[in-house]
Amino acid sequence: MGRGSRTRTSGSPDEVTVAVRVRPGASRTKVGGHYHGRYGPSLVVAVTAPPVGGRATEAARQALAAELGVSAHQVSLRGGATARDKLFAVSAPPADLLDRVRALRGGDA
Repeated sequence: MGRGSRTRTSGSPDEVTVAVRVRPGASRTKVGGHYHGRYGPSLVVAVTAPPVGGRATEAARQALAAELGVSAHQVSLRGGATARDKLFAVSAPPADLLDRVRALRGGDA
């Protein structure tokens, strides 16, 4: 993937960076949808946790891992700790991770 998509292979082929838009305080946790944010096309992650003390970020990390079918320890925050637009890195990603992300974003490139 190219730099413009922000869902790309970063410095190592064993890690993929995923741009995420977190929506804290939602009525239920949901992963899916597209948002053009600070890091380009982003996957929307709605979480019930409030945006206080990193709780929404942690809930988003857990939800993202579950939806992508990877363990939570494989997903780490790379940017945007206090912002709604975040970058998460997925280590040792499955071969179809980029396809999963595209499908969750609604099929965009």
